[in-house]
Amino acid sequence: MRWHATAFVLSGGQPARQRRAKTLPRVRSGDPWLLGAVAALLALGAVMVFNASYFYALEVKGDPLFFTWRHSLSLVASLVTAAFAARVPWTFWEERARILYALSVMVLAAVLLFGREENGARRWLEVPMLPLTVQPSELVKTVLVLYWARYLARRYDKLHLWWEGILPPLFLTGVLLVLLYLQPDFGTAMIFVATASGMLVIAGVRWRQIAALLLLAGVGAMVGIQAEPYRLGRIVSFLQAWEHDRGVGYQLVQSMIAVGSGGLTGVGLGASQQKLFFLPAAHTDFIFAVIAEELGLIGIAVVLGLFAVIAHRGIHIAQSHEQPFVRLLAAGLTMTLVFEAGLNFAVVLGMAPPKGLALPFVSYGGSALVGAMLRVGILWNLSRSTSS
Repeated sequence: MRWHATAFVLSGGQPARQRRAKTLPRVRSGDPWLLGAVAALLALGAVMVFNASYFYALEVKGDPLFFTWRHSLSLVASLVTAAFAARVPWTFWEERARILYALSVMVLAAVLLFGREENGARRWLEVPMLPLTVQPSELVKTVLVLYWARYLARRYDKLHLWWEGILPPLFLTGVLLVLLYLQPDFGTAMIFVATASGMLVIAGVRWRQIAALLLLAGVGAMVGIQAEPYRLGRIVSFLQAWEHDRGVGYQLVQSMIAVGSGGLTGVGLGASQQKLFFLPAAHTDFIFAVIAEELGLIGIAVVLGLFAVIAHRGIHIAQSHEQPFVRLLAAGLTMTLVFEAGLNFAVVLGMAPPKGLALPFVSYGGSALVGAMLRVGILWNLSRSTSS
């Protein structure tokens, strides 16, 4: 049996049978820093959704509070989801990870068959008898982490092998990626790849294996980009945004104008000019640009600092538990939140091509908010049952 340093640390340095024979970790009150950071981002999001959507909602819906009310309902639903997840023991998720994966495949396939198309993408399912749509991929992010955590925790001593080690979960993840590609949802697919890669690193997979997988993912991404003209347009808008400021680069240019206008302290809360029909998706994917314009560098630093707190506490939760599954689960859930926020920051600040990704806890979007709070609820539960 071959052991890797990271996997050995992950396992607590003890065989699986000995670990499972130990008593369950003691229950704590939960991580207040994690809760505080998330609560602050939720509060900021509620204010900024109202702020960024007011005039747009008045023009498009005839009701300036249209998006504010819907965001409030999503916020309530997300809090209920988090409260439920916080009371579910982690063993529940471990035992049902494979079932949840199978359900995820069926739901993503249903999106392609019966989903609602919007702006050239088919990512949403309509709830029968309710004026409500859901984006299943936001919940599948959690399922992916659950499946990988379960597999890696049980097979970490074989991860140096290909056929008996890392290829089975890679194949199953590839099924999800294909379904996302067909929607298409390239941004979520990138989060899947980044999260799976990060969990492989934590589990102790060899670097040459990871390099080979990243190379394969890069080739697949290039093929996917060249297959659709609009994806090439996004690359062009990123590389030559100012030369195409009236066309494909318009949104990115308007975002950079908003960020640059904020300076150190911003133009003042509610005083954004870019949200007045200059910046598309001001209350959704590009809400961070409005924050930067109105609150300036100080506002940017606060948001980045709050996500840094979430990252730090997630890592702490992972390190504080003896069970390999819980360590991987906590790390994976944290990575999905941090990677998604980081990619959103990069897009808004002009460091990455535009992607349809919300800023967790802040952007308008019910499915994204509920999905993020589901992960927070699970993390909160894990923080209440640490071993230290």
